Amino acid sequence: MNELPVNLYRAAQVRALDRIAIAEFKLPGATLMERAGAACFAQLTARWPAARSVGVLCGAGNNGGDGFVIARLAYAAGVRVSVLQVGERDKIHGDALTALQRLEAAGVPVIAWDANALPACDVWVDALLGTGLRGTVTGAWRAAIAALNASGLPVLAVDVPSGLDADTGHVWGDAVRASATVTFIGLKQGLFTGAGPGHVGVLSFDNLQIPAAVFARELPSATRIADAWTQIRLPARQRSAHKGHFGHVAILGGDHGMSGAARLAGEAAVRAGAGLVSVATRPEHAALLSMARPELMCHGVTTAAEVRRVLERATVAALGPGLGQSAWARELFGQILDSDLPCVIDADALNLLAAEPLRRDHWVLTPHPGEAARLLNNTVAQVQRDRFAAAYALQAKYGGVVVLKGAGTLVATPDSSVYLCDAGNPGMASGGMGDVLTGVIASLLAQGLSLTDAACVGVWVHATAADRAAQDGERGLLASDVLAHLRRHVNL
Repeated sequence: MNELPVNLYRAAQVRALDRIAIAEFKLPGATLMERAGAACFAQLTARWPAARSVGVLCGAGNNGGDGFVIARLAYAAGVRVSVLQVGERDKIHGDALTALQRLEAAGVPVIAWDANALPACDVWVDALLGTGLRGTVTGAWRAAIAALNASGLPVLAVDVPSGLDADTGHVWGDAVRASATVTFIGLKQGLFTGAGPGHVGVLSFDNLQIPAAVFARELPSATRIADAWTQIRLPARQRSAHKGHFGHVAILGGDHGMSGAARLAGEAAVRAGAGLVSVATRPEHAALLSMARPELMCHGVTTAAEVRRVLERATVAALGPGLGQSAWARELFGQILDSDLPCVIDADALNLLAAEPLRRDHWVLTPHPGEAARLLNNTVAQVQRDRFAAAYALQAKYGGVVVLKGAGTLVATPDSSVYLCDAGNPGMASGGMGDVLTGVIASLLAQGLSLTDAACVGVWVHATAADRAAQDGERGLLASDVLAHLRRHVNL
């Protein structure tokens, strides 16, 4: 059992890797199934050492075959085992059939699924569908999933929680809410985004001892962002450095009643290491923001000329925090469009962009699912059904780099790469978090990182700082709580 790798794959790619290992590297499929079952049983005993009875729900495919192996190993270890099989038994074939026959030969009966009740067990194993999901879950499959979720007992999912799309993280009708999941060969991208994190529980990985040469045959579909991104791209500063070396960020926003958003973005830019930060905001707010955070240079702007004067001093701009959609907001947006500064576009600036779409190469867009839906002229449900597709579509339509926020934030880049951040927590679902992220990304751009690196490192720094801030609890976490931890995470 290994630490999680950074490469992510689609389910079809993992099946291809499996076929290559069997056909070209002469690894018998039965051997791989035995290894998968052993990996799951090891996790089961490590996580629930006191369990004296285990229930295993098996499907008719190879995922079910893994379940049969787990049941046999549990029985051999002296654990009381109940095995229920969903689907038509005569459809079980190949390695899964061999595993079933070995289980029954060991003296463990396999009983057809009965929707009336689950046997009493300490732990359940979900070996129903895995990556074999085909469309919406119905009938006995859905009833079995619902029974597991209603049992109140811990569940170990084999490879992928049944009902969860391994490619998108979308739930097709219903999906097992696992306490833990063991996945094999390659990490499936859908485990990390959309509804995935809410169903996977604690994730473990085993490559089933497949040779490294096999993995050279499939390019990953996405890449997980890790600490190494920050360590490599933000090295220790030279002792002779001064503020001019680290750029000047201009934050544009803070309409009536929303000055706090501009302050959060500005302070985040400072905390993430920008040399200078200016805030162009409503005249009524400028003095108050300067008093609240004296490191910010705050300017009240009402005319195009005043906005241009702020932008002329900047090396990077960020538009959107507290911007609104008034005539004043549209004037600020127009000045950004007339500028050639690299910029971060967020919040209401994205809504203004959705109304008049255009494409640029030198910006980072940071939509949440609602803003993404408006930018793509579709619905939030469509965005969330396939976040990878939405991220690709946003980048293709608007250019630059796109950060699709949410559980499993995605970063889509001009070279068609996608990076995924699996840090962060539900406490971040509160006002102002996006403003902090905007400031962090703008700050990193100002310090010389590329659009892609600034977006990836910014997302990671923001999420890991929020995880540290949430150590006292997720509920009630404020965006301003995250600010205090940014400095630590840009100095790894």
